[in-house]
Amino acid sequence: MLKVGLLGAGRIGQVHAVNIAGNPRSTLVAVADVYAQAAEKLAAEHGADARSVEDILNDDDIDAVLVASSTDTHSDLIEAATAAGKAVLCEKPVDLSLDRAKKCLAAASTTGKPVMIGFNRRFDPNFAAVRGALVSGEVGKAELLSVTSFDPAPPPVSYIKVSGGLFRDMMIHDFDMSNFLMGDRPVSVRAVGSSIVDPEIGEAGDVDTAVVTMTYADGRIAVIKNSRRAVYGYDQRVELLGSEGLLQAQNMLENTVVKSTTAGVVSAKPTYFFLERYMPAYAAEWEAFVSAVLDGTDMPVTLEDGIAVLAMAEAATESFESGQAVDVSY
Repeated sequence: MLKVGLLGAGRIGQVHAVNIAGNPRSTLVAVADVYAQAAEKLAAEHGADARSVEDILNDDDIDAVLVASSTDTHSDLIEAATAAGKAVLCEKPVDLSLDRAKKCLAAASTTGKPVMIGFNRRFDPNFAAVRGALVSGEVGKAELLSVTSFDPAPPPVSYIKVSGGLFRDMMIHDFDMSNFLMGDRPVSVRAVGSSIVDPEIGEAGDVDTAVVTMTYADGRIAVIKNSRRAVYGYDQRVELLGSEGLLQAQNMLENTVVKSTTAGVVSAKPTYFFLERYMPAYAAEWEAFVSAVLDGTDMPVTLEDGIAVLAMAEAATESFESGQAVDVSY
């Protein structure tokens, strides 16, 4: 049984608490949050204790911690938790600074404790099936990938100002999905973006609409499209063209009913946001982490993977600002 401390009791922390408590091979021992009442409430819901971060890290009976706190704490907590002998699952991104993330990797590597970064979309059954079909050779070699990721509505500008920008905050999931599906990392990135959804986002120094084209060493291409606004729902699709066929993963819809009349054919909208869309993926992600820690298997998403996508995000930001393609340095 994996005994777990949860660091962060916000929206995503609440999702993780359900999965930790609901997994037959893990138990939620303690919750910490900068807001004591939030930690107390979430802990009480799952029969755990509300404690400080220090108490959780110093408890030798706790085997692992899940870091679901604000991004600016991630590197520090990964370092502290691994130094305390804990396995770590940390929400994305590792950090907003690539240099800081690399220092975190260097420090954590000396402890020998496993670290997994929470790119939950790898565990979505549909995206995983695309990867499985590609690996088994069903469509030959991957040649062209298209990743679509549109949010239903933009976040508050107050969030934008501390998010690190669209490329580090939102598109970082799609960078990881590209690496996952293509089985490799690109050598160069070209990004274009604009603020056409909300002028205040542009005034805050960010974009809300962007396209990134990535080139691989062997000439393959991947394209990512992001928008902060898709009024019809949460649009999450991938399309992978191989040398011998095409693989597609379409949106998850609110229901499967299709109405066909003389007026046309109508189906339901996509699910509204990430909680509805990716709950099964979060559960599968946690199961993968538990299995890796208890059974000694490889971590499916490593700290190195988290640093790679942060390098891609920094290159995309630089490309957007310069208008030129940028080589990615890992």
